[in-house]
Amino acid sequence: MSRKGLRLLAVHAHPDDESSKGAAMMAAYVAAGAEVMVATCTGGERGDILNAAMNEDPHAKRDLTGLRRLEMARAAEQLGIRHRWLGFTDSGLPEGDPLPDLPSDCFAVQPLERASVPLVRLVREFRPHVIISYDEKGGYPHPDHIMSHRVTVEAFEAAGDPDRYPGTGEAWSVSKLYYDRAFNPERFRALHTALEEAGLESPYAERLAQWLEADAEGNQPPAPLHPTTTQIECSAYFGHRERALKAHRTQVDPEGFFFAVSLELQQEVWPWEDYSLITSRVDTTLPENDFFAGLTPGT
Repeated sequence: MSRKGLRLLAVHAHPDDESSKGAAMMAAYVAAGAEVMVATCTGGERGDILNAAMNEDPHAKRDLTGLRRLEMARAAEQLGIRHRWLGFTDSGLPEGDPLPDLPSDCFAVQPLERASVPLVRLVREFRPHVIISYDEKGGYPHPDHIMSHRVTVEAFEAAGDPDRYPGTGEAWSVSKLYYDRAFNPERFRALHTALEEAGLESPYAERLAQWLEADAEGNQPPAPLHPTTTQIECSAYFGHRERALKAHRTQVDPEGFFFAVSLELQQEVWPWEDYSLITSRVDTTLPENDFFAGLTPGT
């Protein structure tokens, strides 16, 4: 079904996040004719080299930030998406006990109204019908992911109000807001079971054990903040996802976690990418299999 005339904006914290969270979905919508843009809040300046094979790469050692920008461009090309840097500085992932203060110049410590200006401006320029980002915990508790959530919600609420953020363009009301569920435990459980039934070693056993472990009182882990409401069938584009991930050579080990299960098994067992619908300003019925349910081109 054609999605020409419809627009989707995905907001991410760092270069490579777009490839591990929703890449196949975006490639599928591009193929269907939708305009898809990724907004990356930071440049990943305080990231590390996470692929050991790149440790001695001269470009990575000399200018990791610059190389990550090139990697992002290659990933965007693989997915067919448009891309925009929002211009903030990576906050880094604080470690230690107690945790150190975040750098004073970083994204996560900016006042919300200041941090939201570039995204509000982009929403009013691109005029998306749908915005996707992370939940309140950031998907995982990295300060930049949490801040990405906050600015996304702020832009979703504010971009349609002409009295807010003056000087950032004509007001545009986004129809739907979704949170990504890339690390949906149900998906990992299904893949884990399929691997065991095939007599293959599962890379997910330890992660599932941590999720399922009861506390001292015997209580199971809490339910997810938001249930899956929307599954986008995009298995034909899992190859695009893999190529986009591999474009981020400094961050993704081509022999690592993301590639531990064959493409064919993933397509058979879990052919979707998963999301939670948080707010809709149009009528829709749950569960959904299309972000643009309830919308028509030009609305």
